[in-house]
Amino acid sequence: MKYLIVIEPTGTGFSAYSPDLPGCASTGQTRDECEKNMHEAIAFHLDGLRLEGAPVPQPSSVAAFVEIA
Repeated sequence: MKYLIVIEPTGTGFSAYSPDLPGCASTGQTRDECEKNMHEAIAFHLDGLRLEGAPVPQPSSVAAFVEIA
């Protein structure tokens, strides 16, 4: 499965979250580190859902850029 993640710069590095997985977020000092950490956070989050017998949300979010002149 592929989940959309949103990565945002912060005052100390980067943070990320997935709109399809409420409560799942991560940080990193660099963008690459943040992405790696988010990958691990999603895997951990999904494992937790499965252990609890909760449904695993299917990826459904999409993203697009809007250019403004």
